[in-house]
Formats: sequence, C-alpha cells, structure tokens
Amino acid sequence: MADKKLQVIPLGGLGEFGMNSMALRYGDDIIVVDAGMMFPDSELMGVDIVTPDFSYLEQNAEHVRGLILTHGHEDHIGGVPFLLAQLNVPVYGTAFTLALVERRLEEHEMLDQAKLKTIKPGDRLVLGPFSIEFIHVTHSIVSCVMLAITTPLGVVIHTGDYKVDPTPTDNILFDLHTLAEYGKRGVLLLLSDSTNVDRPGYTESERAVGPRLEDLFVRSPRRLVISCFSSSIHRLQQILDFAAEYGRKVCFFGRSMISTSEIAHDMGLLTIPNGVLLRPQDVMQVAPNKLVAIVSGTQGEPMSALSRVAVDNHKHLTVEKGDTVALSARIIPGNEKAIYRMINHMARRGADVVYGTMNPPIHVSGHGSSEELRLVLNLVRPKYFVPVHGEYRQLARHAQLASHLSHLGGLKETFLLESGDTLEIDSAGARRGPQVPVGRVCIDSGTIDEVVEDIVIRDRRHLSEDGFVLPIIAINKHTGKSEGLPEIVSRGFVSMEDSGEMMLGARQVVMKTLDNSTAEERGDWGVMQEKIRADLKRYLTKQTSRRPLIMPVILEV
Repeated sequence: MADKKLQVIPLGGLGEFGMNSMALRYGDDIIVVDAGMMFPDSELMGVDIVTPDFSYLEQNAEHVRGLILTHGHEDHIGGVPFLLAQLNVPVYGTAFTLALVERRLEEHEMLDQAKLKTIKPGDRLVLGPFSIEFIHVTHSIVSCVMLAITTPLGVVIHTGDYKVDPTPTDNILFDLHTLAEYGKRGVLLLLSDSTNVDRPGYTESERAVGPRLEDLFVRSPRRLVISCFSSSIHRLQQILDFAAEYGRKVCFFGRSMISTSEIAHDMGLLTIPNGVLLRPQDVMQVAPNKLVAIVSGTQGEPMSALSRVAVDNHKHLTVEKGDTVALSARIIPGNEKAIYRMINHMARRGADVVYGTMNPPIHVSGHGSSEELRLVLNLVRPKYFVPVHGEYRQLARHAQLASHLSHLGGLKETFLLESGDTLEIDSAGARRGPQVPVGRVCIDSGTIDEVVEDIVIRDRRHLSEDGFVLPIIAINKHTGKSEGLPEIVSRGFVSMEDSGEMMLGARQVVMKTLDNSTAEERGDWGVMQEKIRADLKRYLTKQTSRRPLIMPVILEV
C-alpha cells in the first residue's frame, strides 16, 4: 500500500465558474465529487448548457466506484445525467439533493437505470480505500454536506460550497465541531470553496434578509412579486411566514419554482401555512394588496416566468402600476443585460422594482467571505491546500489567504491547479502530476445526444460575423456546360441593392472558373465546389476584406 499514490484530478470548476467536478484516485479506485454544468456565454451561439468533458472517467470506467454530491445546485449536479449516460455508477447525496437529481434524470428518461443512494450528515460510506464522512454545512440551499475522505495516506477534506451561518433559518448549524476534530487529528489535504474570497469580513446570515422582506410586506400598497432562486428554500420559508403574518395569499410561478417547492414540502423542509396557497388561475381575482407572487427567473432567462411577466406575456400574472417587484438574488456576471432589460420593462409598467445592494439586504450570498474561509483554514490546518471553485484570480487570492498558516507551521505547500492539472501525493510528499484530458462539452436543447462540436460553433460565429454567400450554378448534364450566368444569394454579408456591381463581378468569377475547368473537373461536383469556393473567396476578400461562408450549389439540368 505504501507505494501507491493519491491523485487529485479536477475535471471542472477550477479557473472557471460552474462545471464543478473533482476526481480522487488511489491505486485502481476512483471516486468523483460533484458533476456540475454551467450556462454558456454569448460566444457559444445557440448552446443551451455546458458540461465538463468526462472522457478521463470514461477511459477509466471500471475503476470509478461512485459519484458523491455535496448539494443540489446546478453547477454541482447539472452534469449528472451526462456523466451517467457514459458510465452508470452509484450516486450518493442527501435526500433533497437526490430528489433534484431525480427530476433531471426523469427529463432524460434515465431514472429507471440510475442507482441513487441517500446519505445524511454524520453517515460514513466506504468505497474501496476511501472512507467518507458527511459533515453538515450551511449554504443558500438546504441539505448541504462537506466531505471528510479518509484515504490510506491521510484525510482529504472537500468543503463543497459553504458559508458559516451563525443563525440559519432552519436552526441547523454548520458542524464546526466535527471539522475541528479532524483538524486536531491532522488533515493531509484541504480543497476549499473560493467563490467569495475577494469579499472582506463575513457573509451575512440568511436571516439578514428578513427585515427587508418584512418591509416589503408592510410598505407595498398593491401586489407584491418576489423573484428568487427556486433552490433558496430558506428564502421561500421566510416569504411564506410573512405572507401568513400579513394576511397575503401566495402563489408560485415557474416550472422550477413549483417543482422545487413541491419536493421541499414533501420532505418537510418547507412548511406552507394553512390557507395561504393559491392556484395560478385565481391570482388576478384576489385583491392586489392581498397577494404575493413568488416567481422564478431572476437572471432574465428569455422564457422564464419573470421575463414573460415583464413583457405582459404570462397567462396568469400581470404587473400593473403601483405593484412592487423584488429581485431577491444576485446578478450573476454575464447576465446583466438581460436582467436590466427585464427591470426596464417592469419600470415601464409603473412597478416599483427593488434590486441590488441595500441595507438591510434583499439578498445575501451563500458563499463564505474571506474571514469564514480563514476560519476553516485555521480549524483544519492542512498539510497541503488546493483552492477550488472559482476563477484563477480567486484561487490565487485564496492561496494568499492561506499563506499565514505556513508561518504558524502545519501548511507545507499550496497548489494552484486549474481543470486538467493534477496533484499527486505519496509518502514522500506532494507534487504536480501529469495533465488529464478535460474541456467543455456544449449541448443544444438539453438532450444528452445533442452535443455541439467546436466546428459547428466556429461556423455559427463565422455566420454571425460575416454572413454567407450561396452561388447557384445550373450545369447541363449532357454537355457539362453552364446554363446561363450563375445566381448568387447572400445573407448577412452585403445588401444586394448596394452591391449589384460587385455581385455581377462575383457571377463572372464563377463563370470564369467553370470555363477554365476541364470536362473531367466539371463532371466531379466536389472538385468544382472547391474550385468555385477558392476563387470566389479570393475575389470577395479583395473587394470587401470580409470572409463570408461560401457554399456553392450545383444543379444538374
């Protein structure tokens, strides 16, 4: 056993936001922590979701013992169906996390084959040489765990996402006691969340949102529309409690909001006061000052419930003059345009829109700020440290934050890894290992087999920037000669009215290419298409300095 090494293999989520997935390998045994996804940026045209490239796990499928989920956010569970489509391994998580995974698997018709195993904080799980204890942590979603993974070389602690909330709304505290016990006994490696490392101090408790929410209930003269992440069960509970206290009826809008609140209610994680809930179709019949609508779509997603309400395109809910709309969520970088466009639509309808930074806050983060990250580092005092979950600047700042530990003794070295880098630890120490294949898999319309290749995205970008030109040539199949001048159709390149002369020149270029080709070449359409493409490309680039996509069409007449 002594000569075996422990490998830490980040497959996603290091040096980027989202797609969190980490493999740990000891000898011939691999466990995977989380399989997340990310939403695409504007450069990935037409792509719906992005998952990590799991080819390393596929190549080592016989060694993978299981997938362990820390919590139910999409950036940690969104890639589960895509991973299970490649290798059907057991999936371990808390009951609420697995219920959210079940919903994803149902959409892909994979639930019957999946092996889902429920765990709870305090449980121990043995997978090959790994013994895993689940430790309760506080975050913006319920039922989150940190992993203490005992290996033959020592203990590895993976924090998942966390903040140290001293007053959580469900009164279940972060289990700092167990974490400190591991710290006392000695920890080989700490992998810790870096998301909010650049925020000083402490992240406010979930309860800090209460006074602002209550203020909305007290002051709003008419309908109250609150949007938050559907997974924020603590936030939903506070809204429901205030609704009961201030005599307002509640209605949920949006597929994810209805589905998640049902799951949480069935599991006893969300208490709905009697007589408070309304059906969507009855909402507009209730007196405006007696209603609160809880709507999904905080990020301005085009078809979300809130986006449709904003443009008056929702069949059950309308925002009118004097209504109050509150966005109880952070603006995720990259979504600013869509969110502000939605806020503008609400403001045009005369609504009072509450969003952004204020005191008391309308939203608090679920991630620990620098002092909480420092607290975890001080409790664990690991021998080696790898910051995870964040862009490179945040990983680097987190490494800086840990530097004080090396002066106190204990911390030997911090490693700044990105997805695809590996860390190897054995009895002699820790060092960087060989790279593994990683990357992103782009998926259209959310189905497992709709993978978009890089070349397709490149073509989409090319089309969006330079348009396309379609030369259409009719060739007589008996003589091999062209029947009249070729037609040229273009879209997104140049306007046909302004460029008649240039397009006439383009037609003549195609004609010349045909005339200068041998009868044998004219008989081979593939050769002719390439020749026309090359000559026309040269001509158009010279005329316009642009490079449209050229797709010759040859018709046989």
